[in-house]
Amino acid sequence: MIIEILKSKIHCVKVTQAELNYVGSITIDEDLMDAANLIANEKVQVVNNNNGARFETYVIKGERNTGTICLNGSCARLAQVGDVLIIMSFGALPTEEAKKYQPVLVFPDHNNRLLK
Repeated sequence: MIIEILKSKIHCVKVTQAELNYVGSITIDEDLMDAANLIANEKVQVVNNNNGARFETYVIKGERNTGTICLNGSCARLAQVGDVLIIMSFGALPTEEAKKYQPVLVFPDHNNRLLK
């Protein structure tokens, strides 16, 4: 059997921008993407800790070392600048491999920057 499992998570980042007039997606600082093993166009699930909204979208590469977390298009209606998000990606593995897999967990600072 193949099951879905947490691949990576960026925990508690703050929304820095919300751009309603855009095609859609979430723009993430490339440093955070690298740390979380995310790639451009990868599907992610986003949870807004402030209002409970949960949605799926895809990743757009943001400028490095800026702390950018920008909701684009319709998902911009699901958060406000300053809201705290959890961004998760998932993968599919056979059950026995999934039991051994350790997801990548990223805990940025209050400015969405990687802790050294």
